[in-house]
Amino acid sequence: MLGDHPSVLALLKEELVGWLTTVNDAGQPQASPVWHVTNGADLIVYSRPNARRLTNLQSHPKVSYNLRGDPKGDSIVTMEGTARPDPNTPSPLGAPDYMSKYTEEMIRLGWSVEEYDQEFSIAIRITVTRIRTT
Repeated sequence: MLGDHPSVLALLKEELVGWLTTVNDAGQPQASPVWHVTNGADLIVYSRPNARRLTNLQSHPKVSYNLRGDPKGDSIVTMEGTARPDPNTPSPLGAPDYMSKYTEEMIRLGWSVEEYDQEFSIAIRITVTRIRTT
C-alpha cells in the first residue's frame, strides 16, 4: 500500500512527528504524537510499555495516522490501518533508520539514546490499508 504512494513515502521520511489515533474502550478516539519510520510497506512507531495506546490496540486494532499539512491546510495525509505490538521488530537502538532520523531529537529532549531505547521499548507496526491526501 505505502509503496504505491511515493509522495507519501517521501513525506514520511521528511516529517518527524505524526499523530497516531487509537480508540479506548469507551469508544473515544485518543490521538498521540509519535515518531515514525517506514520500511516501505508498514509504519513503525515505538511506545512506552505502560502507554494507554497499547491497551487500546488490544481491543481496537484499527487506527489512523496523520501527518501535518502546510500552514494553509494543504498536503494533508491521513492513513488508516491496523496496528499491533511487534516483538520481532528491534528496539530503537537496533533500528538504524530510526536512530539516524531521531538521535538528535532524543538528545535535544534530554535523553541519551540508551535511556530512550529503554523508555520506548515496544515497537508498534502499523499496516496501512487506506491513504487519503489533499
